[in-house]
Amino acid sequence: MIKRYNKKREEKKFYRTNERIFAQTLRVLDGEGKQIGLLTKFEALAKARELGLDLVEIAPMAKPVVAKIIDFKKFLYQEANKKKEDKKNAKVSETKEVRLGPFMSDNDLDVMIRRGRGFLTDNNKVRLVLKFVGRQIVHPEFGQEVIKKVIAKLSDVSKVDKDPRFEGKQLIAILAPERKKNAKEKDKESSIEAVQSNENG
Repeated sequence: MIKRYNKKREEKKFYRTNERIFAQTLRVLDGEGKQIGLLTKFEALAKARELGLDLVEIAPMAKPVVAKIIDFKKFLYQEANKKKEDKKNAKVSETKEVRLGPFMSDNDLDVMIRRGRGFLTDNNKVRLVLKFVGRQIVHPEFGQEVIKKVIAKLSDVSKVDKDPRFEGKQLIAILAPERKKNAKEKDKESSIEAVQSNENG
């Protein structure tokens, strides 16, 4: 038996245009978004025809309804391009795992810290998993030291989302990406604060 999977269809935005607009009074904008004024539907249609353009309802829930006088085909083309661009720029954040041990060599630890840094700078969360094997669990303090060291080394690109805690024989912490302010930004903020305090003073 062949299983068929239906892809979830994207909802297509529907725009009422010209005579299909129901509202009798409209707040009308031009192609640049500047307000023309409150017009009746017939006045707005006449103005659109005079300019050789379309009357497009863009905010049907507003009171009064908002419509734009634009080239509808061009408008749809621009909307499709904007949607494509937004989709391209929207990066899905994932949770990546970095595995650690309580008695790792400095070299191995540096490798794992670099890996975690790479995940965080790609805007992913990082799940630090420190596993105790056999009798290693009798010295939990070594694992806690390792995980604290990793958190400290990554503190310039992350914040602690979940503090380290034991789950069975594993010590787990979660880091979330966070861009720290650089010296330039801090200086800029200090200058703004100084200006504001002078104005208030």
